[in-house]
Amino acid sequence: MGGAVSAGEDNDDLIDNLKEAQYIRTEKVEQAFRAIDRGDYYLDGYRDSAYKDLAWKHGNIHLSAPCIYSEVMEALKLQPGLSFLNLGSGTGYLSTMVGLIIGPFGVSHGVELHKDVVEYAREKLDDFIKNSDSFDKFEFCEPVFVVGNCLEISTDSHQYDRIYCGAGVQKDHENYMKVLLKIGGILVMPIEDQLTQITRTGQCTWDSKNILAVSFAPLAQQSVADGEKPDAVQLPPVTVRGLQDLSRIYIRRTLRSLAKEEAPGKDVAQRLPQKRKRRRCRRRRISTYVFVGNQLIPQMVESEEEEQQQQQQHAAEEERKEVAAEEEEERDLGDIEILKQVNMLRDQIMSLPLPESLKAYLLYYREK
Repeated sequence: MGGAVSAGEDNDDLIDNLKEAQYIRTEKVEQAFRAIDRGDYYLDGYRDSAYKDLAWKHGNIHLSAPCIYSEVMEALKLQPGLSFLNLGSGTGYLSTMVGLIIGPFGVSHGVELHKDVVEYAREKLDDFIKNSDSFDKFEFCEPVFVVGNCLEISTDSHQYDRIYCGAGVQKDHENYMKVLLKIGGILVMPIEDQLTQITRTGQCTWDSKNILAVSFAPLAQQSVADGEKPDAVQLPPVTVRGLQDLSRIYIRRTLRSLAKEEAPGKDVAQRLPQKRKRRRCRRRRISTYVFVGNQLIPQMVESEEEEQQQQQQHAAEEERKEVAAEEEEERDLGDIEILKQVNMLRDQIMSLPLPESLKAYLLYYREK
């Protein structure tokens, strides 16, 4: 599934294409997509395919097409402080983007059938927290992933504000999914070849809306020996943050706000302008015949386009100069971009008169 938009040269280029095709429609979703580089979730050697609008699978590791994730993020209508359950959480790519929107007072849990994929997702999450520049620009809800079958969630589990299922749901499992949803919550899942948004409007009432025709592999059934009961999946508990953790969140929030007031835009990298696509003009000559005495002689006569050839050549020369000027400007902007990628929050924390151990805690022990 995918291929709805053109391939991008990098993550930002892909997002530009998704916006142009109206798959990404809101600023908060755009910011989340730009903050998380899709290529970081690909295995080494496969990154060249990361910015195509195509699904990717290698062994148990799987990523849906960017256009699908875009529609899912928009349909979930995420807000700060919401709880989110990702059924078939995979690499954690979607859960990490969701975490940037629901923030530190939200809840994000993921259930994934394959243990090796959960380990992969935890590695990618750890890499994001330790190394991504985006981590210090957002308040983040860290997702928690567990191994298990999505169809075997314990019956006493809590409900969620938002749920996404990343595999095809059979019709007879629809109510099972709905029960996990809070009243007023939104469930997005593929069912009967349609990506569907379901809103729980009451204790026993729901509104459904088809979003997009899709083709998903079905949810895997857990294989157990005859007579054995499948293992129930225990979802992570919803815990209250401790005073120390809350203090870190609010100190970082305050310092981030101060940094923006003191130097607005300094920690935002300036993106390079897109290259304009130019159309090549076709020039034609028209064959005609003229009388010379009593003879009919073929002669090439300039068309109207040909009469403008000199003007076009002049315009082409001006265009070449303009392109050269743009390329020079891009090189200059590239230098500006390097200078402007400053982590203002980190600078603020490092300047505080605090013990180094406390500074490291405020930085989540990030080294850069």
